[in-house]
Amino acid sequence: QLVESGGGSVHLGGSLRLSCVLSGFTSDDYAIGWFRRAPGKEREALSAITSGGTTSYSDSAKGRFTISRDNTEKTAYLRMSSLKTEDTAVYYCTSDKSFSTIQTSPTYWGQGTQVTVSS
Repeated sequence: QLVESGGGSVHLGGSLRLSCVLSGFTSDDYAIGWFRRAPGKEREALSAITSGGTTSYSDSAKGRFTISRDNTEKTAYLRMSSLKTEDTAVYYCTSDKSFSTIQTSPTYWGQGTQVTVSS
């Protein structure tokens, strides 16, 4: 199970940190990722991280978003800064055994958390 939190409303240029608590995973050998879906748009992969800390970022996330994880706490984070109105979306935490698969079609999804950026 993946449970996101930390979403909300923020002004243009602001920051938010999303959290994702994972439960039911018996080991740390899985990748964690973040997707988003904006109104009327396809879902978009943003970032992913392996258990060892290797990361990947999409072009829209690079330079503004930072992914991290705490294996002891089984929690992942997505720090977002310099937020734009086009970042308004539902953000989903994901997990998969494969670092490749998690960037395209992850096996496990959270329920999502809304982020709204206003001008």
